[in-house]
Amino acid sequence: MVQIGLEKIIESPPEWLKEARIGLLSNQASTASDLVHSRFHLQKAFPGQMTCLFSPQHGFFAEKQDNMIESGHQLDPATGLMVYSLYGDSREPNEEQYAQIDVLLIDIVDVGTRVYTFMYTMAYCLEWAAKLGKKVVVLDRPNPVGGKVVEGNILEPEWASFVGLYPIPMRHGLTFGELAMMMNQEFSLGADLEVIAMDGWKRDMFFRDTGFPWVFPSPNMPTPETALVYPGQVIWEGTNVSEGRGTTLPFELVGAPFWKCGEMLDAVKDIPLPGCYLRELAFEPTSGKFARQVCNGFQIHITDPSAFLPYRTSLALLQASFGLYPESFSYKEPPYEYEFTRLPMDLIIGSQAVRKALETDKALLEIEAEWRQELTQYDEMRQKYFLY
Repeated sequence: MVQIGLEKIIESPPEWLKEARIGLLSNQASTASDLVHSRFHLQKAFPGQMTCLFSPQHGFFAEKQDNMIESGHQLDPATGLMVYSLYGDSREPNEEQYAQIDVLLIDIVDVGTRVYTFMYTMAYCLEWAAKLGKKVVVLDRPNPVGGKVVEGNILEPEWASFVGLYPIPMRHGLTFGELAMMMNQEFSLGADLEVIAMDGWKRDMFFRDTGFPWVFPSPNMPTPETALVYPGQVIWEGTNVSEGRGTTLPFELVGAPFWKCGEMLDAVKDIPLPGCYLRELAFEPTSGKFARQVCNGFQIHITDPSAFLPYRTSLALLQASFGLYPESFSYKEPPYEYEFTRLPMDLIIGSQAVRKALETDKALLEIEAEWRQELTQYDEMRQKYFLY
């Protein structure tokens, strides 16, 4: 079994931590291999040193369902510590909160995808740590979609938002600790940063290979298989097509009442979509888009995680949906993640040009070829920060 950074720091506490006032950025998924939450382990290992907690989007207990559903500050009933929400009135910590700590520990389950906001919460924490002279320590965890493959276009600066602050691809191929190191250096955040690396994790591992228990980091990320499809399936949040929210298989299911599965499959038949099987089905969401309506669509079954290209697969279906059903298909209108004028789809894709190329029915492999050089450059750059 992989030994995570949390377990390493408890096993061998560094000298500088033994008298420090400690804050912890985490949520309910931040457990050790025994499924006991990190705050309990840290309180036991460093009695009297924990001063406060911080939580990312979806709330400390991952109870908030969707984007722009805020969490307030709250008292943690189990420890008596204040939990400061970093997805409420503000998405950044402040001087008053940081005055209570010397060291911020970050122990977050990430899913390896650019639009997952937890990484930008970490970025803001690094920025404020640099301003206020606080140390940040990332307790590393596995990237559930592996660390070998990167996929997608590089986000263009004019489409930066809280679902994409930096020019990275949709599938970034880094652990949270590696990501912190890269952001801190490449984007000049300037924090005093340390990463407690894992033992036993390898870049070709997917989450099921780690032997570690899965705890859902957000309400619609129930399994590691959800994480595998998410780098592509998240694009449906920018449309009126259901991404399976309101079902037991969010993101693994996709569809709409106006889809005809045979037509959709025919539209994508010439695009190589390795490592998966698109199984036709009908589903009826209990909430969200098309609640209580029958949607025709697919369950994405992953037959080979190493070959599967989630972003290509979902973009192919998006292009088919736009082309086949122009009168029924539509994009979500703003707001989306606190952006009130720009089209959510452009923020999710990180490029208006890619979206417009898809709309003109340009071959998807040609569109991919146009971002290949930038993706290769990113791939080379990220390797400077490999810990594994």
